[in-house]
Amino acid sequence: MRVNLREYMFRAWYWYVNNRDKNAEILFMNYGYSDDNQQVDLNSEDENNRYSIQLYHHLVTEVDIENKDILEVGCGRGGGLAYIVKNFKPSTAKGIDLDKGAIKFCNKHYPLNGLSFTQGDAQNLPIEDNSYDVLINVESSHRYPEFHLFLNEVKRILRSEGYFLYTDFLYDWEMNELQKKIEQSGFKIIKEQIITGKVVKALELDDKRKRELVKKLVPGFISKIALNFAGTIGSETYNQFDSGRYEYYSYIMRKN
Repeated sequence: MRVNLREYMFRAWYWYVNNRDKNAEILFMNYGYSDDNQQVDLNSEDENNRYSIQLYHHLVTEVDIENKDILEVGCGRGGGLAYIVKNFKPSTAKGIDLDKGAIKFCNKHYPLNGLSFTQGDAQNLPIEDNSYDVLINVESSHRYPEFHLFLNEVKRILRSEGYFLYTDFLYDWEMNELQKKIEQSGFKIIKEQIITGKVVKALELDDKRKRELVKKLVPGFISKIALNFAGTIGSETYNQFDSGRYEYYSYIMRKN
């Protein structure tokens, strides 16, 4: 498969994080979420990642996942799925990511009962048909070259009446095509939101921490690239969200 420049940059960045973050300081790589009406009580070990956790909380509190079998596709470094397991008590939880380094990290750092991680392609998942009650996908699908193939996999894997909890961002001009593909997929849309403003607020509130982390882990000659990946204030990524050129959305869907 031909890898474009944008995808190459993502892969290079994930490779760098996997090799540089020796003390497991980067457990989340999403842009976060902040809503004045959402009060999330966190323990001290999770507080540092509050805004990234709140993005997961925004999704998973929409359905009852206790004693359910859940799958996260694009689990990254596993912080979100580990948080869900510890706080929402699913029966089983599996994380899948294309990045082998991230899966190695997850299997090392999250020895929790019922939680496992494996490497796999979101467009061709190594999962049996009708095997999960809930599938979660957080800030990952914008990297999938054939999004409709991923939707087909979600439908194949979910059990009857299973839930698809989905959030990500795209350019504003890509949103109509996204909505068209979701409609064609046959999922029932339970809830649909544009949450860009709440993501921008999270970026602003988390800016100091991210800058300190970049300064600690990243050499000066590539710090600008790292600050952009982190979405710090003034970066191109932040400006795209703040201007509305990037739109961040969330969906709660159900398999009919």
